[in-house]
Parts: sequence; C-alpha cells; structure tokens
Amino acid sequence: MGEQGQNEPTIQPHHHGSCGWAEKFGCAFRGIACGIRGQRSYLVHLPMAAAVVACAAAFRASLVEWCVLLLCIAIVLTAELFNTALEQLAKMITAAHDPRMRDALDIGSAAVLTASIGAAIVGAAIFLNLVWPK
Repeated sequence: MGEQGQNEPTIQPHHHGSCGWAEKFGCAFRGIACGIRGQRSYLVHLPMAAAVVACAAAFRASLVEWCVLLLCIAIVLTAELFNTALEQLAKMITAAHDPRMRDALDIGSAAVLTASIGAAIVGAAIFLNLVWPK
C-alpha cells in the first residue's frame, strides 16, 4: 500500500482499553451487525441454527445436549465473523489479485467449513441418539 494520499480513507483505531464497558459492547454489537450485513452465508447459517434450536426443543434435549448444540452454533457463527473480518481487511489492503491474499481468504473459508462440518457431525450424533436411543 503506498503512502496515504488525499483520496484514501484515514483509519481511526479504536482505543478499547480507554473506553467503558458500554462502549466496548456497543462496538462488539456493531461488529456483529457489520459481519452479518450483506453476507449470503448467514442465509444458510441462521436458518440452520433456528432448525437446530427447534429440533432440540421438539426432542426435549437435555441440558448438556442444549449446551453442546448452542456451543456448536456459536463456533460456526464466530468462525464466519472472523472470515468476514478477514475478507474486509483483504478488500481494504488491495483490489489486485495476490496469491497470498487468495490463500489467506481460502484458509478463512476453510475454517468456516471445518467448524460447520464438525457442528453437523456433533448435531447428527445428538439428534440420532434422541431419535433412536440405545
């Protein structure tokens, strides 16, 4: 990236260490909104999460099963937020094709895929056990 020109945006860092908890939470909730807005993957993740919650309620999942399922949902959504943050940083750094940037973005996508597959396996194990107990 060269020197900052007149047309380039100035980056204003957040000083989270010097602000109060309310402002920190405000920034975090803004981050969630920014991360979800315009991301098509949430059109899959959020309905799937709702389906998992509905099935857990319908099959009367135990407290431990609820905790595991909700943790899986949180892990997938968190991975997606990190991937979105990485994509935003990549767009800010350069619009030019760079194989290293492509690799970094692919690794971020792989993290989401890995979390999603793991969550699906855990969910399948829990729901299969609820449907066909031993």
